[in-house]
Amino acid sequence: MQNVMTVDVEDYFQVAALAESIDYNDWSSIPTRVEQNTHKLLDIFDQHNVKVTHFVLGWVAERYPELVKEIDKRGHEVASHGFSHQLIYQQTPAVFKAETLKSKSLLEDAIGKPVLGYRAASYSVTRKSLWALDILAEAGFQYDSSIFPIVHDRYGIPNTPTEPYFIRTASGNTLLELPLSTESILGQTLPIAGGGYFRLYPYWLSRWFYNRRVKQNNPFIFYLHPWEIDPDQPKVDVSWFSKFRHYNNLDQCAVRLQKLLSQFSFTTMQQYINTLNVESLQSRPVQF
Repeated sequence: MQNVMTVDVEDYFQVAALAESIDYNDWSSIPTRVEQNTHKLLDIFDQHNVKVTHFVLGWVAERYPELVKEIDKRGHEVASHGFSHQLIYQQTPAVFKAETLKSKSLLEDAIGKPVLGYRAASYSVTRKSLWALDILAEAGFQYDSSIFPIVHDRYGIPNTPTEPYFIRTASGNTLLELPLSTESILGQTLPIAGGGYFRLYPYWLSRWFYNRRVKQNNPFIFYLHPWEIDPDQPKVDVSWFSKFRHYNNLDQCAVRLQKLLSQFSFTTMQQYINTLNVESLQSRPVQF
């Protein structure tokens, strides 16, 4: 059984945890590290002969089209992470639509093939921004991976399905939703999917969660960011909580990733979709 490995291709200064100190308008003046860090990840994946899905930020694709081409050239799936990494529920539908189409076009021009998957910045498809799903469907995306079925201060729609399902949007479109992996422990839905949780939990606990799913023949969807394997990135003066979220265990993430890749089997979102009974899921769409 193969699990799903995904990478949200963005730079360290673009994450929501640091937005309190870094303005979007200043991004172009900050030295970037995303190119070198993504290449490090690509080399790690090559070492383990693993193909993964890269959700690439349009801002990155616009400046580094050769990086997008390299991701595709090495056999990985290229998907969209939007353009500006702004929280969707803080954007207007018009702005979101323009950015979504721009980012999709940049990626497709770089690789010469359709881009079918989307993941929102900071999983910001919430009940306040469900309108975005119609824009995604109308833009030609076949699947989304933005709805985190947990309680969180920045994202999440609690009590939504924890396994793949089709959403029927307000306008009657349907879109395949691939939620990040969670586990139910003592009646609580815990995030186990990767990213900060992978750095904050001890590795033995993450491995226990993943083994539990595998034994149930239930693949897990994992994610991380290129900046998470970069402990030498510049430190930004932010609140203690944001520092904890962003910087904790950066020096251990690459080693843990190597262990994970050696202990579990991974594939792309598209290959995972090919294993699903799509017709059955389509016959019982969920409407929020």
